[in-house]
Amino acid sequence: MFFKSFSFLQPTLMPVTNSSTARDTALLAMRPLIEGVPAYETPQTVADFLHHTLRPLLKLQNMPLLLTLTDYVHDHHIPLAQRSSTEQQRLLTDLLARNVKLRYTLVGLIAGLFTAAETAFYRQHRPELNRRLIEMATHRLLDQLPALHQ
Repeated sequence: MFFKSFSFLQPTLMPVTNSSTARDTALLAMRPLIEGVPAYETPQTVADFLHHTLRPLLKLQNMPLLLTLTDYVHDHHIPLAQRSSTEQQRLLTDLLARNVKLRYTLVGLIAGLFTAAETAFYRQHRPELNRRLIEMATHRLLDQLPALHQ
C-alpha cells in the first residue's frame, strides 16, 4: 500500500514527555470545577470523558463558542434577529447539524484543550465523541440564544 511507506501518516499514540506533562498540568489547572463531578481522572469510558473532560471544557470555552457562532451568523448574513424564538432555535439547530466547517471549528475549540491522555482517548472514540460534543455545544448555545443578539 502506498501510505505504508509514510509512517508519519499512521496514527500513533502521542509520547508523554516532560513538556506534555507540564502542558497537561496547565490545561487541567484552567478547567472550571463542576458541582457533582469528582476530581479529574483519566477517562476510561465515553461517559467519563463527557463528565470529566467535555463538560468542564464547554464551560471554559463558553464565550469563544458564543463568539464563533455570532461571527458566523453575522458573516453569512443569517437573519436570526428578525425571527421568532422557535424559528431561531430551528435555524441554529439546522446550522449546527449541517454545516461541517462550523461543526469542526467548534470541535477544534474544545479538542485543542485536551491533555495527551484525553487526545489518545479521543482519537480512539472520535465519531462518538464528536457527535456528543456537537450535541452538548448545540444545547449550550441554544440555552444562550438571547446572548447571540447582543
